[in-house]
Amino acid sequence: MTFTPTKYKLMNCGNGRIFEDAGWTLADPQGEAPALVRAVYENKKFEPRNDLEGFYRYAEWLPIKRTLLHSHAPVTYKSKGLASLLGLDNLYITFSGYFPEIGAAMETCSFKETEAYSVCARLPENHDRILVVASAGNTARAFAKVCSDNGIPLLLSIPEDNIGALWFHKPLNDCVKIIAAPSGCDYFDAIVLSDKVCESEHFMAEGGAKNIARRDGMGTTLLSAVEKIGRIPDAYFQAIGSGTGTIAVWENNLRLIDDGRFGSHKMRLYPSQNAPFTIMYDSWKAHSRPLVPLSAEEARAQAAEIKAKVLSNRKPPYSLAGGLFDAMNDAGGDMYKVTNDEIDIWKARFKEAEGIDIYSAASVAVASLAQAVAENAVKKDEVIMLNITGGGESLTKEHHDVVYAKPNLVIDTYLPASEIIRQVEALF
Repeated sequence: MTFTPTKYKLMNCGNGRIFEDAGWTLADPQGEAPALVRAVYENKKFEPRNDLEGFYRYAEWLPIKRTLLHSHAPVTYKSKGLASLLGLDNLYITFSGYFPEIGAAMETCSFKETEAYSVCARLPENHDRILVVASAGNTARAFAKVCSDNGIPLLLSIPEDNIGALWFHKPLNDCVKIIAAPSGCDYFDAIVLSDKVCESEHFMAEGGAKNIARRDGMGTTLLSAVEKIGRIPDAYFQAIGSGTGTIAVWENNLRLIDDGRFGSHKMRLYPSQNAPFTIMYDSWKAHSRPLVPLSAEEARAQAAEIKAKVLSNRKPPYSLAGGLFDAMNDAGGDMYKVTNDEIDIWKARFKEAEGIDIYSAASVAVASLAQAVAENAVKKDEVIMLNITGGGESLTKEHHDVVYAKPNLVIDTYLPASEIIRQVEALF
């Protein structure tokens, strides 16, 4: 079947200017202040595509030019076990991961697949530059799988200490290469490496939160929930490293309000972080648009201490127009912080209650929901969406053999860009 590219324009979230997408636009070329750009879709109705498989059933609200192989959508179901434990009548879990019992079949066990299948489908088939993605782990695994399966050239930049996250069901296609910042470095160091590589015209930055395809891919979690529930939830819970997923569901909430059939309200947002890495929590509690100060040394030390390593972005899209500060100010809600001990407690309780293992980051969201219930931030009968951003790794490793990838290069971040580019270009 021939896929017709989705029709949309872009909007500057700071000043509302509408303009055309040049193909890989990450910011308004006429913008004077930092601002996200948002896709404004021609189709204002939420209409899942039953003629498309997996994740691409939500193609009408994805900025894509094609569809790719082997995608899966998030799965939403009404909780019984956890709902009973917390005393909630209408708790819906949106699960991204491997849980065949409910129909969840994401091979990498992470909702980062929603980003990768959207971002890579925004690329035209004949593009000739190499996509560069920096990641603390799960994003790298997702992009590697999608690009490997679909023959898309990819350079991953990760912290060497996180290489254990790069497991797969089969060896990677040679079109995927991995570079690593040396042991002791964090996610931000991986970003520094990727930025230096992207000074070469042969490479192109994926763009992170600035990429509309990444956000709208993540926003399919809300579309899954609304398709199941039939309305916009009252409250939303998710653990955050960058906050991009929470921004994404807020944006889709606004689109659903424009549709008019699913409610006219904004669901309250309850993102959470793993203490002591709480830069956004601390900033929000101070009601500060600028992020509170956090030195590179403090950030690395805090990142080393937390169990949910993927929640350690020290330059998140919090302050700029259309970012997390604006999303929470608009929608209402609050932010929580969760300790490593609480992660362990709620990981065990979730598995007992729902029958599946979850990642530490997802457990942060569960623990934050328990906190919100304890302090009456949510009501017993409210419709609550809990975004379980990854799970089923233990189960998938029971069901499948796995192979671990290794870095093609470990490169010091302090090398000049020219030398880093020379070494990386030699890989391709």
